[in-house]
Amino acid sequence: MDPRKPEDVLVRQSVIDNAIYLNGHRIDSPLSLAGAFASLRANPGSMAWIGLYRPEDTELLKVAEEFGLHDLAIEDAIVAHQRPKADRYGDTLFMVLRAANYLDAEEEVAFGELHIFLGPDFVITVRHSEAPDLSLVRKRMENDPDLLRQGPQAVLYAILDAVVDAYAPVVAGLQNDIDEIEVQVFGGDPAAPRRIYELSREVIEFQRATLPLTQMLDGFIEHAPKFGVDEELQSYLRDVADHAITVTERVAGFRQMLQDILIVNSTLVSQAQNEEMTKLTSASIAQGDEVKKISAWAAILFAPTLVGTIYGMNFDHMPELHWALGYPFAVLLMGCVCLTLYVVFKRRDWL
Repeated sequence: MDPRKPEDVLVRQSVIDNAIYLNGHRIDSPLSLAGAFASLRANPGSMAWIGLYRPEDTELLKVAEEFGLHDLAIEDAIVAHQRPKADRYGDTLFMVLRAANYLDAEEEVAFGELHIFLGPDFVITVRHSEAPDLSLVRKRMENDPDLLRQGPQAVLYAILDAVVDAYAPVVAGLQNDIDEIEVQVFGGDPAAPRRIYELSREVIEFQRATLPLTQMLDGFIEHAPKFGVDEELQSYLRDVADHAITVTERVAGFRQMLQDILIVNSTLVSQAQNEEMTKLTSASIAQGDEVKKISAWAAILFAPTLVGTIYGMNFDHMPELHWALGYPFAVLLMGCVCLTLYVVFKRRDWL
């Protein structure tokens, strides 16, 4: 039989890691949220770091009860699909981050959502997606006790650093996609407009994820002395802010580039359509000229045919049949009519 309580088994389904740290070292790994709360209180000066992955509503409510989290923050964490933001409720900071990951096979950007509750002696992370992988962040911090000793602010820095660093491959992937689209556009690929539209949506979504982050980091740095953040940690935060600014500038540039590419594509499509219309018009004009020539020659040939047809009926009571000059007159008449028609059509550029 499993010696753990039923509630412990339930919690383990969504609790990825549950640890208590003191002086930069892990001293306890409770099996339940209640155990983490008890261990935290039993070890003055310690810090709890609890990682949750797609928890049930009841589990988040349990966390809120144990650590005194604000109802509005818990509501946002339950509903999810929040924009990046940072709200402070008393001595607790609630933050929403949008992680991003570039999928090479699909050539798409996958977005994740991370909620962080930061208190004086606890850090609670709630992931609603696979990214970011906070186990690597935890491992990094546990390998650097001096940094971890600085408490929840240091953990927040490490998470922010991991999220922002993960943006770099996304930026590189988007740059490569834009280069490919330029080749498609100038190659006349008919699928280019659809790809431009899809990539524009990804860039806009990426911009929504990164742009608020710079404002949040600026706010943290500005109020860092008020919350007793170490000067070295402030330097680390400024470094993260610099990287975030670089990312937002690149993303803004991508958006402008895609707009320019879309304009160029529209221009090239219009130019191709105009060239096609010019060809069709030229063909229609040439065809019209040919029709005029054929019609003119048909009219010229119709005149002698008409005269010959009339005088070829061989009726006995046609006076012209017994006229000595009938034949030369008929030939002369046909020649005059043909010549007259030829001159008329020639002057009108039909021939």
